Amino acid sequence: MDQYTIFFLIALIFSIIIHEVSHGYAAAMLGDPTARLQGRLTLNPLPHIDPIGSILLPALLVLTHAPFLFGWAKPVPYNPYNLNNKRWGEAIVAGAGPGVNLLLAIMFGLVVRFGMGSLSTQFISLAALIVYINILLAFFNLLPIPPLDGSKLLKSLLPYRASLSFERIEHTLMQGGFLVMLLVLWLIMELIGPIFRVGLSFIFSLITGVDMNAVL
Repeated sequence: MDQYTIFFLIALIFSIIIHEVSHGYAAAMLGDPTARLQGRLTLNPLPHIDPIGSILLPALLVLTHAPFLFGWAKPVPYNPYNLNNKRWGEAIVAGAGPGVNLLLAIMFGLVVRFGMGSLSTQFISLAALIVYINILLAFFNLLPIPPLDGSKLLKSLLPYRASLSFERIEHTLMQGGFLVMLLVLWLIMELIGPIFRVGLSFIFSLITGVDMNAVL
């Protein structure tokens, strides 16, 4: 495993952790102390790392050059009944993770955009990698597929009856277990993968001002 791959995995793990911690902070701001009481509002990776989802699976996907990247940390817990915004609370908590990933992508994207020519090529490549990872995490998690954040956002936006129907579908999929969820995600990414990659490349160029393939 070369240094570039090691940095990729480290950046991915910390981006996933920041994503999860953001859910906890959003819930705390809306009145739910669950994550804080369980010691999960920390960037220390140890309380968050899931051996399979944070290390084994991402490493396997990277090393096998899989067409998509998927990983997770231990979900930061929250109690929706404690949220003081009953209508939009769950949507705000769900959107916090992708929102922070997008914010990180913009921050490091500005480094790439304004650092070209003045910063080292290696530093620009590493910053571009962080941009890529965080755009990928943001938009992948926005897919309306349980248990991704996009499914919770969609459920909040749907009319009441449609929301209940979607919740039943979500429950059925979740009952299938981990392997069923991975299979569903794999099938969907096989179907939309080319479109997803074009969109990812477009957003990357929009933020950084450079072609994704030129710096990665």
